[in-house]
Amino acid sequence: MSIFFNTITVIPIILVLNIILAITVIFLERKDPSSTWAWTLVLFFLPLAGFILYLLLGRPMRKKHLFRWEGQKDIGIDKLINYQIEALEENSLDFRTKEVGKFKSLIHMNLKTSDSVLTQDNHIQLFDDGTKKFEALLEDIEHAKDHIHVQYYIFKLDNLGKRIYTALLKKAQQGVKVRILYDEMGSRGLRKRYFKSLLELGGEVEVFFPSIFPLINPRLNFRNHRKIVIIDGRIGYIGGFNVGDEYLGLNKKFGYWRDTHLRIEGSSVHPLQTRFLLDWNQASDNNIIYSERYFPAIPQKGDIAMQIVSSGPDTEFPAIKNGYLKLLMEAKRYIYIQTPYFIPDNSFLNAIEIAALSGIDVRIMIPNKPDHMFVYWATYSYVGHLLRAGAKVYIYEKGFIHAKSIVIDDEVSTVGTANIDVRSFSLNFEVNAFIYDRTISHELAEIFEKDIFDCTELTIERYENRSGIIKFKESISRLLTPIL
Repeated sequence: MSIFFNTITVIPIILVLNIILAITVIFLERKDPSSTWAWTLVLFFLPLAGFILYLLLGRPMRKKHLFRWEGQKDIGIDKLINYQIEALEENSLDFRTKEVGKFKSLIHMNLKTSDSVLTQDNHIQLFDDGTKKFEALLEDIEHAKDHIHVQYYIFKLDNLGKRIYTALLKKAQQGVKVRILYDEMGSRGLRKRYFKSLLELGGEVEVFFPSIFPLINPRLNFRNHRKIVIIDGRIGYIGGFNVGDEYLGLNKKFGYWRDTHLRIEGSSVHPLQTRFLLDWNQASDNNIIYSERYFPAIPQKGDIAMQIVSSGPDTEFPAIKNGYLKLLMEAKRYIYIQTPYFIPDNSFLNAIEIAALSGIDVRIMIPNKPDHMFVYWATYSYVGHLLRAGAKVYIYEKGFIHAKSIVIDDEVSTVGTANIDVRSFSLNFEVNAFIYDRTISHELAEIFEKDIFDCTELTIERYENRSGIIKFKESISRLLTPIL
């Protein structure tokens, strides 16, 4: 009898809490309409569980003063940014080539929204294979003289992770300063104590947004998805590869792992270093102060122009998403997109649709297998819509494609960590390189075209003949996309 009365008492409390929470979502937190409706549905159908899910995953991020580093003043970044903005507005900024100058509006936007300095003296080495990327990284680690800064969303101490860790230990024994930063959610199961040997040698390890208590993390939904390495302030790595055996194609579930990563030499290593220091100082009590050792003078290594663009829930504008949209607007001949997740918001979907309907050769490449089920079926739903607009969609069959790249007209391209989905646009902390160079853009286009031979094309006929079960999965997944 008491259980019956307790149930009668609890149910109204849950309903009242759900009503209060729904009002908060709709009126106070000012989420976009699609996200508001998605959370309202979750609260309606899962009253108690939805309430808990919202507390863990749905609350907005407080943006004020999340990333701070006083050293930015010491290296004159603010002055350089203001100078480049003013020079662009006065048409007085010197460009390496006329082709770079064609994209001055995109360069201007990246400067305004992400403090992304334009550098024009870089050399880039492209990697589309994990074995080659990590061989190069291990070689660079071996030749490090002063410091090694490592930041990955996923860092596993499996065979590959132990090889990298062993190499880092060797350098720490030689007096090189080693710092490792990893994301707790991405690297779940990893603990700082596993790096005991490195810590004893003076190395440092930090965790981004760690849990307050086991299994309780109010910032669980905001993850640091960046993957960057800086060696001696002279060499930088950025792209899609994390650290784990699967990124060498050794996981039977995924098979061959197709990703894209960059090795950079040149002045753009400095803004990449700044990005690491900002993230490190957020996560660590041992803040890094400005030192010339982290920003050494770099002789000209090449003539590639590029910007390092960061975005996240802490920023006023979605810089990487806006950069993607601006790229789409600049396209005249073709747009090549590789992404493991294609869950665009309406602005991105409309931009792709308009490009395809305008006769631009739009090609999108996605995986043939899911690593997240709901995300996979939502992706299938969105690319199916674009087929009717004239876009071509390729399903990668060789293994799993994890690359995050866009190439426009053999002229401009971007490679980094941001997927084309709501999570990367709004919730994750991401970083991309925007590259204004014909040679690199053409090389990325050639990689895309080579990958087509490992794909099957998703035609309209094939898509429209999918089973009722698949249609049902797509419909449910698409409803949840604003909160995936």
